[in-house]
Amino acid sequence: MSSNNVLLVDVDPVRRELLSTLVEFINCQAVIVKNIDLWFEDAGELSNIAMAIVGDCGDKHQTKQLLRELVNHETRVPVFQLDLADAEVIDFPGTLGTLSLPVKYPQLSNALQQAIIYRGQHEGTGDNQAYDYRRLVGNSRAMKAVQRMIDQVSESDANVLILGESGTGKEVVARNLHHLSSRKQKPFVPVNCGAIPAELLESELFGHEKGSFTGAITARKGRFEMAEGGTLFLDEIGDMPLPMQVKLLRVLQERTYERVGSNKTIVANVRVIAATHRNLEDHIIDGRFREDLFYRLNVFPIEMPALRERPEDIPLLINELITRVEHENRGTVRLTSAAIASLYRYQWPGNVRELANIVERLVILFPYGTVDYDDLPGKFQVDGDDLPAAVVTIIDETPLSKVMKLVEARPLVILTERASDDMILAEIDSLPEDGLDLKEHLANLEYLLIKQALDEATGVVAHAANRLKMRRTTLVEKMRKYGIQRDID
Repeated sequence: MSSNNVLLVDVDPVRRELLSTLVEFINCQAVIVKNIDLWFEDAGELSNIAMAIVGDCGDKHQTKQLLRELVNHETRVPVFQLDLADAEVIDFPGTLGTLSLPVKYPQLSNALQQAIIYRGQHEGTGDNQAYDYRRLVGNSRAMKAVQRMIDQVSESDANVLILGESGTGKEVVARNLHHLSSRKQKPFVPVNCGAIPAELLESELFGHEKGSFTGAITARKGRFEMAEGGTLFLDEIGDMPLPMQVKLLRVLQERTYERVGSNKTIVANVRVIAATHRNLEDHIIDGRFREDLFYRLNVFPIEMPALRERPEDIPLLINELITRVEHENRGTVRLTSAAIASLYRYQWPGNVRELANIVERLVILFPYGTVDYDDLPGKFQVDGDDLPAAVVTIIDETPLSKVMKLVEARPLVILTERASDDMILAEIDSLPEDGLDLKEHLANLEYLLIKQALDEATGVVAHAANRLKMRRTTLVEKMRKYGIQRDID
């Protein structure tokens, strides 16, 4: 999105003028609609509109009609509504939110950032191909070793045992093995051995005949039969009851089985991939897992590393998880480098699943917004040393960082351009009668102190960071946020 135009739709001329002044204050150009019936003539080419602000259109029906035309337009115009005291806000799907009156600078600036990210997501999304959820993301040494093992064993029919903590992505490995094998045109059938009651697991795996037990009112195929010619993925194999382990061992040895209640032998042309977060060798010692079954399954073991063992993959995983959310049309979000650095330092006991959960939470909390370090939930705010140079490079090269850079490159206009610095830095004995926007005031103060530190350090960022008692990378992020230009040493 290259345009700075903001479309203003409101029948109130005073409100239009105030909004127009504020829009210009954030370095944008106001495009004013005076005749609601002919709004498209005043608006011009909608592809040149950064966002639209819709206020009072005369009546509820007319407002709803305008919102429908803007939201459903092929250019996907980002739309915000004004929350007017004398008019009900229309809960219209597709609008990004509301702006309360009086509209203040931080609110409008944040709305513009949301609009940039929204447009960044929807530009060039004409590719309707299904998203590939089998992608195994990571360039760390540990993940490259896993990818090599997958390449080596995928064409074989050997049984594979995938080991690793919960949430590390064991099913993704299994799907990769299936997709790269000669069986990829046949079914991939997953079954969680720990989620099915012991008395039902045999029927679930092998199927049953009508009347074979109470409640068996019809014959039913089992998972082995469903996976014929393809791959059966036995997740959480360590939770399988011992009696069932004996029956599974027989299938793996003889490649035949019978449905429950039947004496007809069925030949199994199925590749078995198993996974567990348990230590099966300890289970064998404790008598909870059969040693012979372990060796049948453990023909080719693949161990998935915990996320804390490969933190350099976190920026790529964040990029991947946000892309998945976008393909499901559930919104999007962008993270600043400071936020990603904090997530890099976190230990991730829940591994990739925990990372996926926090990304989804941030999408809900900050739809089409920008998440900084302070916006992360408390336990994810982790201070520490600067990131390794290789990780910084990975962050800069991720595809989603392009839109983030567009947001960061847009200068944040500080109110001190229209007020004296002495007013901002003056001591405040008491709050003004009409209150004070603390967040805006602190931002102004921070901006001035950073400029002062840089001036005193003759533009050397490292020296200015020392004067401000902060890390150099943190200062660089804040300089980008406020649009302060210096030669970054």
